[in-house]
Amino acid sequence: MEDNLMWVGGPPFPPPPPPFPPHGGVGPFDATRPPARGVPLQGPRVRRGDVRQALLRLLHEEPRNGYQMIEEIARRSSGIWRPSPGSVYPALQQLEDEGLVRAEESGGSRTYRLTDEGRRRADEWSGAEPWDEVARSMPEDRHELRLLWGQLGEAFVHLTQVASDGQVAQTKKLLKNTRREIFRILADDDSEDEGEGRR
Repeated sequence: MEDNLMWVGGPPFPPPPPPFPPHGGVGPFDATRPPARGVPLQGPRVRRGDVRQALLRLLHEEPRNGYQMIEEIARRSSGIWRPSPGSVYPALQQLEDEGLVRAEESGGSRTYRLTDEGRRRADEWSGAEPWDEVARSMPEDRHELRLLWGQLGEAFVHLTQVASDGQVAQTKKLLKNTRREIFRILADDDSEDEGEGRR
């Protein structure tokens, strides 16, 4: 059913992500993409019908290919929701089977556009935009954590490109200390902190 919910995210304490991103990108630090496997950030709630509705809404504006729709959903949700190809392309196939979209091959890519029935169906939508609904389901503090993660990635990229050996050594020490502090925070009992705050 469309009201069934899926939580996007991994287990609470997995191993850390790889330290160096491939091909010079920001890799696991990219705030516009979901954290790499192993990053313990709780994601937004995505209903099973959200992907389908988001695709209809985007195609109502203009024809797009699957990759463009994935990128646009990520952009409009400020990086909070980035549907996987494994959810987008089956949804597009279903919409095509139902006669709501049609696909055209061009330059090795499939571009999708609404049929008349698909446009009528999209016109009937009166709710909030799906990416806005999904973005609102993300706890604010988790969203801020993702943004900080992305900002750290920007610094990391600059570090790998221009830092001296001494700066790299200082940064390694800082990151090791920060990692220890994070695990210390996770190990602390919240009730003890609350008790200290009342004294």
